[in-house]
Amino acid sequence: MRGTDGYGENAKTLAEQYESIKFSDVHRDVLHLFPDNPSRILDIGAGSGRDAAALSAKGHKVVAVEPTAELRGEGLRLHAGKAIEWVDDTLPDLSVVRNQGARYDVIMLTAVWMHLEEAERSIAMRHLANLMEREGRIIMSLRHGPVPARRKMFDVSTAETIALAAAVGLRCIHQNERDDMLGRSEVKWSFVCLEPNHS
Repeated sequence: MRGTDGYGENAKTLAEQYESIKFSDVHRDVLHLFPDNPSRILDIGAGSGRDAAALSAKGHKVVAVEPTAELRGEGLRLHAGKAIEWVDDTLPDLSVVRNQGARYDVIMLTAVWMHLEEAERSIAMRHLANLMEREGRIIMSLRHGPVPARRKMFDVSTAETIALAAAVGLRCIHQNERDDMLGRSEVKWSFVCLEPNHS
């Protein structure tokens, strides 16, 4: 089973679910960590494009990475005409994105990290660090809770994520926990922001 399994056949329903919550509500705890000035943002696992569209509307140049063709199609339909560059690519290698040679001020991974196995998380973190600008940031949410049927997910802790980041020269500048916004009492979330450690 792949981390993307279960998403394609439910793309329309999932897109409606994603779009039912505003970007500003999902990321309320980390909004202050996004740049005010127009910046380059990489949204990995962009889903329906909710976050990419909101950031594009603020003047940012957004590259939305979504490996599930059906979700990518929903994003293109829902946010047609928005200045979003959609890319078909997958973690942990991100070979398409890396071959483009760009660097990013913000890299987002919203509800994505739990789909990677332990070895994949280490590889992915190294690539993410190499895709950042010198003063860039990674903003990510980590899902904690039971795995839904027909999905591939792993237990991902804040401590492990911060340790993986430290191993590639990144430090944690923010972390918080919160309840699930869809009302699932058994699901919790952690938000983490990482940046290069220049000290």
